[in-house]
Amino acid sequence: METGVSSSDSIDGGEDVFSSKQSDVSSADHLVVMVHGILGSTANWKFAAEQFVRMLPDKVFVHRSEKNMAMLTLDGVDVMGERLAEEVSELIKQKPNLRKISFVAHSLGGLAARYAIGKLYEPCKTESVGDFSADAGEESKGTIGGLVPVNFITVATPHLGSRGNKQVPFLFGVTALEKVAAGVSHWIFKRTGRHLFLTDDDDDGKPPLLKRMVEDYEDCYFLSGLGSFKRRVAYSNVGYDHIVGWRTASIRRAVELPKWEDSVNEKYPHVVHEELCKACDAERGYHIPVGVDSLENIEEELVTGLSRVSWEKVDVSFHSGSILRFAAHSVIQVKDENMHSEGIGFTFLPIEVEMFAMSYFQLN
Repeated sequence: METGVSSSDSIDGGEDVFSSKQSDVSSADHLVVMVHGILGSTANWKFAAEQFVRMLPDKVFVHRSEKNMAMLTLDGVDVMGERLAEEVSELIKQKPNLRKISFVAHSLGGLAARYAIGKLYEPCKTESVGDFSADAGEESKGTIGGLVPVNFITVATPHLGSRGNKQVPFLFGVTALEKVAAGVSHWIFKRTGRHLFLTDDDDDGKPPLLKRMVEDYEDCYFLSGLGSFKRRVAYSNVGYDHIVGWRTASIRRAVELPKWEDSVNEKYPHVVHEELCKACDAERGYHIPVGVDSLENIEEELVTGLSRVSWEKVDVSFHSGSILRFAAHSVIQVKDENMHSEGIGFTFLPIEVEMFAMSYFQLN
């Protein structure tokens, strides 16, 4: 018998999702924060949130972030991240039974979530800041707002930004178009555009924000926070995503993009490649030859920095069997039941619900 799903008013007029029985609400100790992308809203994660709760009743309390909806997503990744951190902190205060925390974020929301965990991270007393190696013991890792960090999931997130090198596919990789896009991005996407296109390096003389976010910078524990999670997963579209390119979503160099087949997973036919990338030291990173332009140098620093923690990378394709494949950037998020009914929903939702369940029982 399927457990029902109920919602309630959340801290700012939105909705939280949990099991239908009132007694079940207090028993859920795993907070799942779902973060939408640019110009998005809480509605973008409604279907997925309900699936998490239906399949993990009494285990998870799902909160769809509501502090950065619509035009507020243009205020900058840092401002979005600050709002999200405050939102999560307030929620944790209201739910004293919570013990664990996970994030599931789509597109720009993945960057806002990375910023937020940098603000929410609390080192343990015996920890040396920056000790985020893959083999570090759980007891040596800090918390996120006082909760045990479990899963950090990004779906089609531009981790390397959106500037040049085919990072925004609808620009067709044409250098002239990419340069124009970088120059006018702030007119269309305001401060967020400057962050995405890495043109904010003149802000108070600091490096571009995305570059700062691959290390512990000033009072923000960006990398330590990211490294504290039990799992980090990057889902990416290998094609038909006209907004976020494959490399930036999967945190790879061009030479690292894998060859893929129609399917590598009978259970989830849209998954065309999977790999576990172990953490590697910055010193062992790929070195760019002398003379390569500054943009590629920055991208290399982003890849190298983010590779200091391990990632599960799941590449998906809607190249066949779906009339919605041309909207892959939205389809991969599974916004509604129509997308799920085509079988597309069996991309990341069931995989992650299964992994959430495994994490839950391993930690209990």
